Amino acid sequence: MSVYFIGNIDIHDRESYANYEAGFMEVFQEFNGRLLAVDENQRTIEGEWPATRTVVMEFPSEEDAMAWYESDAYQELMQHRLKASSASSALVSGFPT
Repeated sequence: MSVYFIGNIDIHDRESYANYEAGFMEVFQEFNGRLLAVDENQRTIEGEWPATRTVVMEFPSEEDAMAWYESDAYQELMQHRLKASSASSALVSGFPT
């Protein structure tokens, strides 16, 4: 069953965040994920949405998602994101078909 990685990111240092963006696809493409959405103009229709960027990715399984997230390459790249932003993220299971 597919899982979805949803990240809400509040970027406070665009210049440093650019270092993360520059290396993201190179690392991400090594895993079985699909980048479904990246949006900095999301339309809030209910409640508060403090993030400046929302990201949605799909993986075939939780194991695939965690293999990407816990990989040495992503952990190294993620240091740029951590310096330039704060984030909340979650893995959400897809609806069984």
